[in-house]
Amino acid sequence: MSHRPYNVLFLCTGNSARSILGEAAINNLSISQGKFKGFSAGSHPKGAVNPVALELLQRNNFSVEGLRSKSWDEFAAPGAPDLDFVFTVCDDAAGEECPYWPGQPMTAHWGMPDPAAVQGSDEDKYKAFSQTFMVLRRRIEIFASLPFDKLDRLSLEKRVKDIARE
Repeated sequence: MSHRPYNVLFLCTGNSARSILGEAAINNLSISQGKFKGFSAGSHPKGAVNPVALELLQRNNFSVEGLRSKSWDEFAAPGAPDLDFVFTVCDDAAGEECPYWPGQPMTAHWGMPDPAAVQGSDEDKYKAFSQTFMVLRRRIEIFASLPFDKLDRLSLEKRVKDIARE
């Protein structure tokens, strides 16, 4: 990986919570600094980032600059970043017909419950987002620590897919 960071796209249906948390985490964790550039998108974006997601990120001193809810079409269009990895983080996006990604990036499904669907008090909602963020952060840390230079494509793809089971 000498020419550029690996581009990683986190996908979800609404691109307002889980995929946003993934983008922010991979771009802010010191283990991944310089090695990865994170993005997020949705098949049917909500048009706004969930305020609980933004609050959680800010409380954890993660930058929220530039985070926005956007369509996955942006990443299939000419001039879009060349993607190396595409991770679906919700069940809906995993079953949808994805756009053609130039360069055939590795894909994996890292599905988890939607924290934005949690009903109850503000504390209940924040707790759901915190749990989701913790799981995503751990998966990203495992992903970032993989020996990319020592694994062939098939081995790396298997390891990336297995992360959701750890």
